Amino acid sequence: MGRGLKYLFIVQGEGRGHLTQAMALEKLLSENGHQVVGMLVGRSQARQLPDFFVKGVSAPIRQFDSVNFQPSAENRTVNMLKSVLYNVEKFPQYLKSIMFLKDAIRASGADVVVNFYELLTGIAYFNFKIDIPNISIGHQYLFHHDGFRMNDSGIAGTEGLMIFTRITSIGACKKLALSFREMADDAERHIRVVPPILREAVLDTVPVSGRYIHGYMLNSGFSEDVMKWHSEHPDVELRFFWDKWSEGPVKKIDDTLSFYLLDDMEFLRQMAGCMAYASTAGFESVCEAMYLGKPILMVPSHIEQKCNAYDAVSAGAGISSDFFDLSALLEFSEKFRPVEAFPEWARSARRMILKELVEL
Repeated sequence: MGRGLKYLFIVQGEGRGHLTQAMALEKLLSENGHQVVGMLVGRSQARQLPDFFVKGVSAPIRQFDSVNFQPSAENRTVNMLKSVLYNVEKFPQYLKSIMFLKDAIRASGADVVVNFYELLTGIAYFNFKIDIPNISIGHQYLFHHDGFRMNDSGIAGTEGLMIFTRITSIGACKKLALSFREMADDAERHIRVVPPILREAVLDTVPVSGRYIHGYMLNSGFSEDVMKWHSEHPDVELRFFWDKWSEGPVKKIDDTLSFYLLDDMEFLRQMAGCMAYASTAGFESVCEAMYLGKPILMVPSHIEQKCNAYDAVSAGAGISSDFFDLSALLEFSEKFRPVEAFPEWARSARRMILKELVEL
């Protein structure tokens, strides 16, 4: 294979999905004689970089201000007007971030840049002559695939998401579209369809059927839904994860409801033993639940997650709702059958993605 290649990762810092993907790919590359020389992570004022990522990667981490959505007043869904005004105000800082990315890429000594859906990477490649090859990776690139019928989804706002996604991949020599199912490549659009990147810890996990509902909410405002349902069904145990740092590692409401601060290994342990999973439809955790054969309720908090949920429902993984309707999840669980082809598809990811990353 010759000398090992050097990679620079640029990661969108929202949620946990892109972060865990970066962790898994760094380990895959290092095990095969390559090196990740740095992690450039977009920073959000509303969130801290989780400890599991800081402690879980070997490459040095540097952060930069990046575009991010602003939550509604109740901290549930995205407030688009607030998001636009916020990002317009922050535009001078984003200009600095674009310059930072340009300089960091050129100074990194990397042979390849891997972009985990960070918008400013595409803008940096558009504005400056950057000769280092760029590979963009994310589920969102599947939405541009000729065989993916996003127009039939009935979801408002997909046009804006498609434009956003296109900008993230400016300058990319190839786009790796993470998919719930096997599909042909779209050569005309430089899209390679690959399995989701699950960490070895997930692949090695043996699920058991427990008696509690496991959950994750991107925005802590959804806890009101959970609390309300819990008050009406106190006998059903609920274990939900969130990013509300002010509440400490565990906020125990009573014997059957607890909220946990996001911790990756504890999250996976709880996922493995649950009877069902409820989330705000982040791609990565939906894949983990599919791999472990858990029925899923998806409650999207923004347009990207609505598209994730649409795709996952189409694949037979679960159901979607506008709120945490855990009664609907329990009803769905009674007739749920795991997606049989998914585990084998997910286990082929290491071979397929490594090939795409080293063959430019």
